[in-house]
Amino acid sequence: MTDVPAPGIERTLVLVKPDAVARGLTGAILARYEQKGLRVLALELRSIDRGLAARHYAEHVGRPYYPGLEDFIVSGPLVCLVLEGERAIAAVRSLNGATDGVEAVPGSIRGDFGTSKSLNLVHASDSPESSRREIGIWFPHLVA
Repeated sequence: MTDVPAPGIERTLVLVKPDAVARGLTGAILARYEQKGLRVLALELRSIDRGLAARHYAEHVGRPYYPGLEDFIVSGPLVCLVLEGERAIAAVRSLNGATDGVEAVPGSIRGDFGTSKSLNLVHASDSPESSRREIGIWFPHLVA
């Protein structure tokens, strides 16, 4: 079964990464997205293996920093979800803030909860193309 978004509505994949889950921040992070008016279409708590990590981060495989990235994302449970709404991709990326929590503006997820560039709490798709690809990996039933 596929589910097609309404015209003008975007979908984006979000990962609440293992550091955020371990710190008990999942509810606070999800609340920020919902307060922005984004709708949760799918949500699952899961642990992933290195194969899924490599599929998700395919564009990073082979880069010098990739082994650390992979070790981190498989280090514990994470929450994967699909959000839907007007300009959802840009809205989520703005809510997440800059990758480095020290540089992220206060009020953003990383600005309020993060102090690291590598333990950066959340992932979000950066374009409609990556959103479709990533949703297809994590929630294939939502890809049209």
